[in-house]
Amino acid sequence: MKAEVLEERLQKRLCKRFGPAVRVRIEGRIIRVYGHLSRWEDIVAACSMCVVKKPGMHVVNDIVLDGVTMPKMRVPKAQDQTLEGARPDVLIIGGGISGVTIARELTRWKLDILLVDKEADFAMQASGRNDGEVHPGVDLNKGSLKQKYVVRGNRMFDRICKELDVPFDRCGQYVGFTSRFLYPIMMAYAWQRKYICGVRDTQILSQKELRQREPELNPEFKFAMFNPSAGCVCPYGLTIAYGENAAANGAKISLNTAVFDMDVKNGKIQSVHTNRGRIYPKLIINAAGVFSEDIAAMAGDRFFSIHPRKGTNSILDKKAGHIVKGIASIKTLTHNAAHTKGGGLLHTVHDNVLVGPNAIETYEKENFATEQESIDRVFEKQKLTAAGLSQQDIITYFTGVRPATFEEDFIIEKGRKTHNLIHCAGIQSPGLTTAPAVAVDVARMAVSELRKTQKVYQNKRFNPIRRGVPVLREMSKEERNRRIQSNPDYGVIVCRCEEISKGEILDALNSPVPVPTVDGIKKRVRPGMGRCQGGFCMPLVTQIISEYMHKPVENVRKAGADSVISYGETKHPVEEGNVQPGGQAADYPEGTDRENGTDKVKGAEQ
Repeated sequence: MKAEVLEERLQKRLCKRFGPAVRVRIEGRIIRVYGHLSRWEDIVAACSMCVVKKPGMHVVNDIVLDGVTMPKMRVPKAQDQTLEGARPDVLIIGGGISGVTIARELTRWKLDILLVDKEADFAMQASGRNDGEVHPGVDLNKGSLKQKYVVRGNRMFDRICKELDVPFDRCGQYVGFTSRFLYPIMMAYAWQRKYICGVRDTQILSQKELRQREPELNPEFKFAMFNPSAGCVCPYGLTIAYGENAAANGAKISLNTAVFDMDVKNGKIQSVHTNRGRIYPKLIINAAGVFSEDIAAMAGDRFFSIHPRKGTNSILDKKAGHIVKGIASIKTLTHNAAHTKGGGLLHTVHDNVLVGPNAIETYEKENFATEQESIDRVFEKQKLTAAGLSQQDIITYFTGVRPATFEEDFIIEKGRKTHNLIHCAGIQSPGLTTAPAVAVDVARMAVSELRKTQKVYQNKRFNPIRRGVPVLREMSKEERNRRIQSNPDYGVIVCRCEEISKGEILDALNSPVPVPTVDGIKKRVRPGMGRCQGGFCMPLVTQIISEYMHKPVENVRKAGADSVISYGETKHPVEEGNVQPGGQAADYPEGTDRENGTDKVKGAEQ
């Protein structure tokens, strides 16, 4: 179809709904939508109406949201010159799952690699705010990049998680149906998924088989579609592990580093401006999540748009873990949320149950606020999956923002106008699953580009193995005793809910990419992840970080520079008795180490 004909057709479609307020213009392979509207939902609808199923055609949103000043990107307070004049072979922008997997793949080559992220840790945005499902790809149509990479990525997870010492459980995914008349349709669908889309484990379970496997799911389910290849992983744990392995293999990591601008000349990025100085990279990889469109604009290569989409998850106490053993959701003709695959129940690798997410369009890229309405709606829907769900079992909740394109697919390609640039953008669900496979291809693209101007050799010292911090709660009594004898700090329990020791916390502070914040330690070894959510252990973790870093307690942060925990002492410690941080008298149970204010592992030989 000629561009003029397509443009006229799209314009008629827009005028029918929005009148003269919205216009469309086709520029090569860009469908640019512009004008003024007063509601963000209408802007998303207008741009979505202009999507055409043609490879390489992307919608760019230039519609102004009347009466709204778009929020600016949050930036770190750090201002220094530590990166001034750096000349890496590859600069990766983004420390989410895409950025760290690409960094690790690139360390298989002898290259100077620098990864920057504006946050204080890895996986602070979408990569750490999702349900951790490793998708089978059963709901993706053949021909999309998502479908191409999800099948490949899923098959890589056993090896990847073994190499990186990350828990992974192929627990299987169940999609239940309450309408028996859908059975022949779903049988045909399962056949198509198996033999055309390559999701070969797709099968249909009878009501009896489903009840035997998942007895607490909706008894009204007449049958279910089942994919045993589906699994779950800790999303931020995997991201951190990738980042640590990349650093151990030579990649440089610079957190609290924001990209503000770029100097571009003759279709090439000359330099990149950050809060830590100007960088002169040979090649840039754009893995900036919700800000990937902004990075593309800085580089003079904006040919796609991101429309952020919020999703809220709730985590239930471990006592509710019996509700589901794997991953489960309901599929009906009336209870389907658009553009979300994760809406369901998931038994996590840490034995909690995760409920959610939903999908809400938003123009705010960093609004992680959780509304009660979102939780209520998610639970209302998921009680159709398992009636035993109760909000009373919630121990915490979180909201993430996904970087969706209007085409609802990934963008994995070289820059169109800017030549030393590779985009890895629009990586929303199932981006966690696809990341290992995407990284392989992006690394190949990067090496191919660099070889045009220099020789690139394999890194024969590349080591894919990363050893995580030993997990005390998973050890037998004999293993605990041996660990404590070799390191007595493993006999000091700091977090009772998750049985986390001081030794684990100190080992996390000695990792290849240490993040000496309370949340940094929480994400690495889980103190504060239990039912009390840090109510008892956070002061002790803060004190351990303070002592390790040789700085006052009031200088320890929860996460970023603005997340102050304490401003100083309000009381002088009492001379006698047990005092917890904050000046409260402690009522320690028998058998605790009263001098340190922490529990000892009961029954441990030292």
